[in-house]
Amino acid sequence: MILVKTEAGQQAFRDRTIRLAPRQRSAFFLCDGKRTIEEVQAAGMNIAREDLEEMVSLGMLKAVNGFSQEPALLALAALPSVAAAAATRAPAPIVAATQASSGARSAQDRYKDAYPIATRLSGSLGLRGFRLNLAVEGTTSYEELLALAPKIRAAVGPEKAAELDRALSG
Repeated sequence: MILVKTEAGQQAFRDRTIRLAPRQRSAFFLCDGKRTIEEVQAAGMNIAREDLEEMVSLGMLKAVNGFSQEPALLALAALPSVAAAAATRAPAPIVAATQASSGARSAQDRYKDAYPIATRLSGSLGLRGFRLNLAVEGTTSYEELLALAPKIRAAVGPEKAAELDRALSG
């Protein structure tokens, strides 16, 4: 099956209104309407099928019609668009529901919450923070992001870094 970006998905990607892990961001770039799911996964970026399914469920990606007849993949393609998903749910309640059901936040949850904050903070530094921004975008785990937190805090100041600190603690 071939996946392609939706209009709403491209807008959400630009605005960063939907939080994506770095490997999901890579997968989003690779889903160009030409590559199959297998080719995207074979690109060597540790992209799991669940990452792609989540982006389809969020409406960021959709299947190119008529390419696959596999029942499981057809069900994947039939998932709602981002506009419908945005109308029925917002990202914040999803995080709150996840936290409420599990009690304590996992390292992955903290990473998903802290990553967009860290990229926004390091990106706000402009050229002065270019290397720091690259380092943040290169992280793939909570531990790696936690190790960069002191550098971010030193660059943006403790007031601005407080939001990141709250997201990383948990």
